Amino acid sequence: MPPADRIVLIDDDRVVGEIVSGLANSMGLPCSVTRTPDEFFSHIGPETSVIILDLVMPEMDGIEILRLLGERNCKAHIILMSGINIRVIETAKKLAQSHGLTVIGHLQKPFPIPQLQQMLTANFAADKPAASEKEQELEIPDEDLYGALERKEFVLYYQPQINIATGVVTGVEALSRWNHPKLGLVFPDHFISRIESLGLMDNFCWATAERALDEVKQFSVVNGHLPRLAINVSVSSLRDLKFPDIFMNLARKYDFPAERIVLEITESGLMEFSLALDVLTRLRMRNFQLSIDDFGTGYSMLKQLQNVPAIELKIDKTFVQHMHVNHADLVMVEKIIEMGHELEMEVTAEGVETEEQLKMLRERGCDGVQGYLFSRALPPAELLQWLENYRAQRLN
Repeated sequence: MPPADRIVLIDDDRVVGEIVSGLANSMGLPCSVTRTPDEFFSHIGPETSVIILDLVMPEMDGIEILRLLGERNCKAHIILMSGINIRVIETAKKLAQSHGLTVIGHLQKPFPIPQLQQMLTANFAADKPAASEKEQELEIPDEDLYGALERKEFVLYYQPQINIATGVVTGVEALSRWNHPKLGLVFPDHFISRIESLGLMDNFCWATAERALDEVKQFSVVNGHLPRLAINVSVSSLRDLKFPDIFMNLARKYDFPAERIVLEITESGLMEFSLALDVLTRLRMRNFQLSIDDFGTGYSMLKQLQNVPAIELKIDKTFVQHMHVNHADLVMVEKIIEMGHELEMEVTAEGVETEEQLKMLRERGCDGVQGYLFSRALPPAELLQWLENYRAQRLN
């Protein structure tokens, strides 16, 4: 049995084999080129890091090979390749993932060599021990969470939202952070579910809303107008029939116009539809704006969508970040924009990181964007400075 190489290709096209092996050798990566299933599996071993797999072959097709790799609990990263329809390749990717396999990319023949080179470079640059890749779960005692609420250790960072057509900052989304005295800044993935399980979500949400309403007015000095404030609403809030009245009183306390407040809800938050619709309708009657966050990732609610009095749909960043390489993600983005506009909603895309993504969204008529291309979420003082710089750049 020959020694396993770091890259193993299976393709019955000799020219493709020469191209891939030549590229791998130029990068200093050992590569085996195989043309039959028997030859291919003889080269697969613990040292195999990347498998490049043609889906259409005469003896055994790529789908069968993926099934066998799954049965063998293969840990190598897989690049799918074929000249067939891109949707078939993307379906094969989902099938591979269902077998517990890791697919890092796909190539449609004839593929640009730099595209494969980029995939290989990214894979081997990130080729580190699994222990260093997995983020350690923070061990936080319950009493620390109770104390954090009492000591007001939860703070807000704000991410600006930009109108694509005008470039104007139209709003900010308030995002919670925990300023832990020992651990430093802790992100919500580490504490939101814990707060909910401890029954502290209502206290947390009202404290967050109060802080946001108190802080956001300062941004109007630089922005030229009061930005819309987007606040995430918990599932439990949509079950509370008193929520609209309490929030209205809170807005009055801080003299904050209800029409400048956007309450963001997720698809999963609308599962108890009749109760949620009661709360949402009364919020709209009080002039609060409603936005459906992470649309397309949660529970199916297409039949319900037309009945929700929302003014905005937010495209989840998982679709935006891969739409330039994944046709299915691009279709989702296009359909969400189309559907939102047909229902007379604004459509905002989250997670915009590149000029290419911004250009694609602009061409498809998306209304607004937020993401690292413009700014990450910032604490109030830093956002004030960012607004000043952004305004100066637009005026020049």
